[in-house]
Amino acid sequence: MKKTFAALVAVATVAASLAATPASAQRGLGAAVAGGIIGGAIVGGAIASSRPAYGGPVYVEEAPPPCRWVRERFWDGYDWRFRRVEVCY
Repeated sequence: MKKTFAALVAVATVAASLAATPASAQRGLGAAVAGGIIGGAIVGGAIASSRPAYGGPVYVEEAPPPCRWVRERFWDGYDWRFRRVEVCY
């Protein structure tokens, strides 16, 4: 908010200084263009540096891994043994 206020004060100062000086038609056009460029740069910079209007929470669900290794118990005919098996979803 402070930057926006400072930008508006700067634009008003430039506009007041350009309006206060009498100028011929040729000089007036150049001053108006310069004032517009300077004012646009100041206001544009204030808008660009301001924070976004809404930055609400974003919920992202992590996908489960496509495959994982599982320890599996099996009977080999003589004894119970363990082996690692890859399980994919």
